[in-house]
Formats: sequence, structure tokens, C-alpha cells
Amino acid sequence: RILTPALALGLATLLATLLATAPAAPAVAATNTPTPPPIPALTRDSYGTKATYAPGQNARTYQRPPAGFTPVFTENVSRHGSRAATDGEDADLVLALWEKAEAAGRLTAKGREFGPKARALQNAMSTVGYGDLSGRGRREIHDTAVRMQRRLPGLFRKIAGEKEKIDVVSSGQGRAVDSANLYAAGLAQADPALKPLIGPTRTDVDLLYFHKAAGGAAYREYIAHDQRLASTLKSITDQPATHRAARDVLKKLFKGDFVDRLSDADRVAAATAVYNLYAIAPAMSDESPGGRGWGMERFMSRRDAAWFGYLSDVEDFYEKGPGFAGSDITYKMADVLLDDFFEQVEAKRAGASDLGAELRFTHAEEIIPLAALMGLPGSTQGATAERPYTYADNAWRGASVAPLGSNVQWDVFRKDGKGGNADTYLVRMLYNEKETAFKTGCHPIAKNSAFYDLDELERCFGRTDSAPGARDSLTPTP
Repeated sequence: RILTPALALGLATLLATLLATAPAAPAVAATNTPTPPPIPALTRDSYGTKATYAPGQNARTYQRPPAGFTPVFTENVSRHGSRAATDGEDADLVLALWEKAEAAGRLTAKGREFGPKARALQNAMSTVGYGDLSGRGRREIHDTAVRMQRRLPGLFRKIAGEKEKIDVVSSGQGRAVDSANLYAAGLAQADPALKPLIGPTRTDVDLLYFHKAAGGAAYREYIAHDQRLASTLKSITDQPATHRAARDVLKKLFKGDFVDRLSDADRVAAATAVYNLYAIAPAMSDESPGGRGWGMERFMSRRDAAWFGYLSDVEDFYEKGPGFAGSDITYKMADVLLDDFFEQVEAKRAGASDLGAELRFTHAEEIIPLAALMGLPGSTQGATAERPYTYADNAWRGASVAPLGSNVQWDVFRKDGKGGNADTYLVRMLYNEKETAFKTGCHPIAKNSAFYDLDELERCFGRTDSAPGARDSLTPTP
């Protein structure tokens, strides 16, 4: 949700002015219909971090590990799957305005169509539960688990044969807990021998909800009080392009004189609420009539959706992502999570772990900083005062960095040492299930290889103490 302090105030003011009791909509029956076709790349960015999940690579094209290496461990961190909006405020605001326009006879033809659709979408989200996984989200998580098992059948046979454990941990928030449980169930369904080895989902707030835990105190101070952040968000959001887009969005629904009577702030708040319904609708596709989708794209031009999608990305970029060049306040706190990735592999190498897999479930507030800390694709460049974040000169896109269901996975392979030599461990990273290079400065075992020696990754990420259980300070990613 695009929600700078000024916009939040405008939205609250408009809602307080307009909100009246609206008639309840009939319940929308959930269906188990196939997922609608993928959203074209041209428009996908307009959904920001509400974009729905799709694996980034065909599994048949993954590189094979070098000769002699076998899988011995895998681990991930995953954002929860597609969900309903976290509250009904956007729909309340838009429907209150819609009711007022209807009573005054100031709806357009599209506007008359919009009201019932928005109310039905709101009702569906309320039925699912605000902030809870939708049918699509549940399927995304289940299917990702099945693909993991199919990617590493030898590993999971080893886990089952040697009775290794599979640890499952979440942030403790409902949708993350549900995602963890669904993922575990998907693994057990794909290979029933794994079921008794999967532990109950446990909670680790410090690890997987760090933006609200003790380690995020400096970050929260930045969000609440940093004047550079506040002024940058305001200057980018409060541009003539925003006001033009807001008028354009609203004039598709309401007659021009009705739109003109609203203040600038009210127009932006109302148009933003329309955008937020547009952005969340694909995540709720299973709950739409017949599973065919909600058709909210009919009420926003591609140009306007792209602009409001950009504004959504602006907020996430500065508040969670690379942010301001020369500052790591938005992502340094993710070191606890990257530490844990290394510790799990190092414990496996040291023979100190009986785990075959470590599975973690969290939120965009953790995935986005982790991507910046690790220097993952699109998350390598901060913005300066002279060159604020724009699509034209920065590759960061919420729909690619942290869509719903996004994930980072490390697969670990071992080759037994001979003649008294130590075993060799290689790591392959998948980012949204696409083989992905580690950051600049980390060298794979061969040019264009997806595999990295663990010793090389420790060097590259500045781990000074590889003892299992150590919480090392990682060198910040430039």
C-alpha cells in the first residue's frame, strides 16, 4: 500500500468525511478453478510487491552439480503466499465515495460497474480473512514445496533413509505460520516418508520478524523520524504526474464535476485506494466468480497503474530496500537472517547438525532487506539526493524483488575428500526458483557456473568466524 504520512492523513480524512453504512454484499463462493494466465511482464511491475508468484526458471534447465557432488542439505526463506488485503480501509473509502456519487447521479458507465465489483472483492477478502492466505496463496506455497522435492529427490531420499530432521520456522504471524504448515504438508504429500521427520512449526521473531524485534530498533527510528526519508517520499509522491493520474483514475468512475469538487489530497487518496484494490485483486483470483478474476484492470489505464505502481515501489525502495546510497539502515538488520543461512551450512559441514532441510517463512519486510544485504539482482543500487529512485535509472522493482511467495533457497552439495583431504561443499542459490549468482566479488567454481565453494562464499561475505552457532557481523553490501 502506498501510504506516506501525508497520504495516510488524506485517506483517513476522506474516509471520515464520506463513510456511511453501506449495504452488505452477498457472499462470493470460493472455487478451486485453475489459476488465470500469468500477467504480462509489461504490466506486472504495476502490482509492486502484491504481484503474484511464478517460478523464475524451468526446473529442467537447472545446471547439474559437478561430478562427484551429491546434495546433502537445502534451506530457504520464503515470503508468505498471496493473501487478502490487510484491512478493508481502501474498499471502505472507495465505496463510500461511490455511494455518494451514485446518490448524486454522478457515476459513469464504468463507475456503475465498479461499485458492485469492489464490494464483492471486499466481501471475498473479509470472508478469507483480512491479511490471510487466499486460495491462490495456499496453492503457490504448496506447489513451491512440491517443486523443491522434485528438484532434489536424492536429498529427500537421503533425509528419509538417514532419519534426518526437517526444521520449519516462521515469524509467528498468521499468514507466515499458515504458509509454513502448507509447505510442510506439500513436502509430505510429495514424499510421505518425510512426514514423521518434519518438526512442528516453531516461531523465531528475532530471525523472521526482525523489523519489529530488538534488532530493528534503529530501523524503526529511521522510519518514524528521518526527515530526509519523509521529505523524499513527499517530493516524489506529490508531483503533478500523481495529481494527473489521480484525476484520470477517478474520472473513469465519476463524472468530471464530481471529481473536480474533491480536494487534491482527497483525489490522490481515493485514486490510491482504487489502485490498491487493483493491485490485490490477482492475489484473490480463486475467490472471484468462476475463478476468472475480478477485472479490476478495467478501471485503471496501464499508464495510471504503472504510475501508482511506481509510487508503491518508491515507498518500498526507500523504506525496506537499497534506500539512500551510503546508508545500510534499511537492510543491515537482515544480517541475522543471512548469518543463519551460513550457520546452517557450516553446522552441516562440521557434522554438528542432524538437519536435512531448514525452512523459514516470513514477510516482504524481511525479504526486501535480505535482497539488498546480499546484493541480489535489482537490489544493488541506492539512490542519491541528486538522482532519486526512478524506473529509468534503477533496476529495483517490487514485483521482481519480493512478489507474494518470493523465496531464496540454497542447495548444498558435498564431495567426499580422498587421501585425508577434507570434504568439499558447494552452494547453489535459487532466487524465486531461478539459479542466481551471488553478489559481485564472489567467484563461482567456473565461469557461468551456478555453484560456489562454501569457503569462497565465507570469504566473499566477510565471515570471520565459521564456528557453528556464531552470530557473525557481515560486511555490508555496497
